[in-house]
Amino acid sequence: MMCLVSRTGRELQRYDMGRRLVVGCIPYRYKDGNGEVEVLVISSQKGHAMMFPKGGWELDESVEEAALRECYEEAGVVGAIECKLGQWSFKSKSRGIYHEGHMFPMLVAEQLEIWPEKNLRQRVWMKVEEAKEVCQSWWMKEALDVFVERIATSTFTKQDFLN
Repeated sequence: MMCLVSRTGRELQRYDMGRRLVVGCIPYRYKDGNGEVEVLVISSQKGHAMMFPKGGWELDESVEEAALRECYEEAGVVGAIECKLGQWSFKSKSRGIYHEGHMFPMLVAEQLEIWPEKNLRQRVWMKVEEAKEVCQSWWMKEALDVFVERIATSTFTKQDFLN
């Protein structure tokens, strides 16, 4: 059973040399069996920006567990986390402090109808090119580029990911 309340507060947040550690995810799926990849973007809580799910990495979870939790809480999707795309240092727009962001791809297995932040965010499936246009975070765009390169050079097929 999944919790329908998002974690809040900074008491359990991980920091490294003063930088808050955050974890993000690029949820994706293969559209209609034709092999075309779509990614899921979400609105910010205030609704002014589009981004991929991300949030604080907490002391009581692994980095992969944090990525799964953020996808569930913010986007209402669950699936399989894959190998890390990389990590980026960026300055928070709202607080003006530096963060270290870790990004992962996640092959979506299920899209939920009810999730913790359903009333706070919109979610939209779109082509990778469209996501690059609407995503406002430079570091998330770079992660998306790494993801696209990985998919393009991968010898895996959709069926390999599903097994």
